[in-house]
Amino acid sequence: MKLLDSLKEQTSQAVSRLRGQIAGRYASPLDMTQYGIMGMNQRNVNYIGRYNRRDLFPLVDNKLLTKKIAAQHQVKSPTLIGSLQNQHEVAGISELIGAHTEFCVKPAHGSGGKGILVIKGRDIASGNFIKSSGATITLHDLERHVTNTLAGLFSLGGRPDFVLIEELIHFDNVFSGYSYDGVPDTRVIVFQGFPVMCMMRLSTAASDGKANLHQGAVGVGICLRTGRAVRAVQYNLPIHYHPDTDKDLLSLRVPHWQEVLELASSCYDMSGLGYIGTDIVLDRDKGPMLLELNARPGLAIQICNNAGLLPRLRLIEGLFKKHRLTVTQRVEFAKEHFGVYEA
Repeated sequence: MKLLDSLKEQTSQAVSRLRGQIAGRYASPLDMTQYGIMGMNQRNVNYIGRYNRRDLFPLVDNKLLTKKIAAQHQVKSPTLIGSLQNQHEVAGISELIGAHTEFCVKPAHGSGGKGILVIKGRDIASGNFIKSSGATITLHDLERHVTNTLAGLFSLGGRPDFVLIEELIHFDNVFSGYSYDGVPDTRVIVFQGFPVMCMMRLSTAASDGKANLHQGAVGVGICLRTGRAVRAVQYNLPIHYHPDTDKDLLSLRVPHWQEVLELASSCYDMSGLGYIGTDIVLDRDKGPMLLELNARPGLAIQICNNAGLLPRLRLIEGLFKKHRLTVTQRVEFAKEHFGVYEA
């Protein structure tokens, strides 16, 4: 009996320790609700399901369609060099690229940065292409990558895909040191035309130069009023300096901030989708440009900002006559109500 009692006591202590560890790492659903944190089910049912018409999803899931509607609405985006939709077109890729020495190859239905190939130059002697990492590939390698992309290797659900070839983005020098071997982008969540929360995604060595938070990129919450950094995280844990460059992340400030927000806000009118993530890049010569749209934006942006989305979304839901507001008026409302005021 003493042995049995001892085992029970040890088990009880182990369970108590485990509960303490779980309580220290995870918040309860009640705590999340009190802080206005939106969960995945709420996002899917109450916002994506309610405000995003299913027939409009192809406009954002297909990057080629996104570029077409952006051009129709005069929304700035990287220039399209060309596209390929069938395997027999691969043989003509060299002619399609022409004299371009810098370009980006991406799948039309890709996600998470998969399948994106960045070419930063071309070796004159060999004709080989120079990747962003400095490695070189041959024309045959490029054709194989495009063939795999068309076959659906990088697409959502493995469906046959299209290939887009765009002019390369030269990110603004103001971001030097904030990102490792990749173009930093600004994700703005837009609800019914109002910017509600923002972050910058900065690539790292761990993320292989891609701005994907799940792969180890850094997320920096951005104040909607000022465009200044408010918090930085990697793997959901707060950090102060970039893990590869030691750059002070909290010194980051996004230039052309009004233009960034107005560009994001205008994507609601362009797409017709009520709840979207807009990904915007800053080119050193052309300024803010729309990179792509996301009809199912992730929720990690709340961790980056140390704030919940729900209070902001509910405030907008309660507004009357919001459909009469212009893009600039919607942006000013967001800056006034969702910005972080400094002491």
